[in-house]
Amino acid sequence: MKSVKDDRRVKYTKMVLKDSFISLLEKKDISQITVKEICENADINRATFYSHYTDVYDLLKKIENELLENVNVHLLQLYQKGKKVNETDLAEKIFGYIKENAKLCKLLLSERGDLSFQKKIMILVYDKIINDLTDNNKISREDAEYVYSFAITGCVGIVQKWLDDDMKKSPRFMADMVLKLTLGLISISKHHDN
Repeated sequence: MKSVKDDRRVKYTKMVLKDSFISLLEKKDISQITVKEICENADINRATFYSHYTDVYDLLKKIENELLENVNVHLLQLYQKGKKVNETDLAEKIFGYIKENAKLCKLLLSERGDLSFQKKIMILVYDKIINDLTDNNKISREDAEYVYSFAITGCVGIVQKWLDDDMKKSPRFMADMVLKLTLGLISISKHHDN
């Protein structure tokens, strides 16, 4: 059985490797980052790196998956309280989470980031919001899917702009804006049958 000390050591090692990778990613493209650089920067040997990750891209994928999981846990905590969650409060919490993790989010959600990952994050968040919005506004599922597609892509752009502007606007302001834009799309689609 693994000891608690070993678990702590592994967590620490992974954290140091991630921090080293993220600081390198701030300066250059992933294609220019080597495992050797990450390890030198983290003061960890390469064999240790390879015991956790297959390569630089595997490390990035694991960081992305961890962020997705954290956002999901954040959402589940909101929904487990048993009461109806207000869409604006939900969106505000997510913008708050992005702000708390600004350094990492700035890298992963930037224009240089992986668009499919960015869409996964927005889908995770928007799935809950769009269902409530479409149920309350009685638009067809087919129309809702168009709104949803447009909103997901737009949200990626809004989050990128917000991060680029150093998050000057509050999470509440951003939540209101995103929901007003989405509600505007829904009302347009309600008035244009076929």
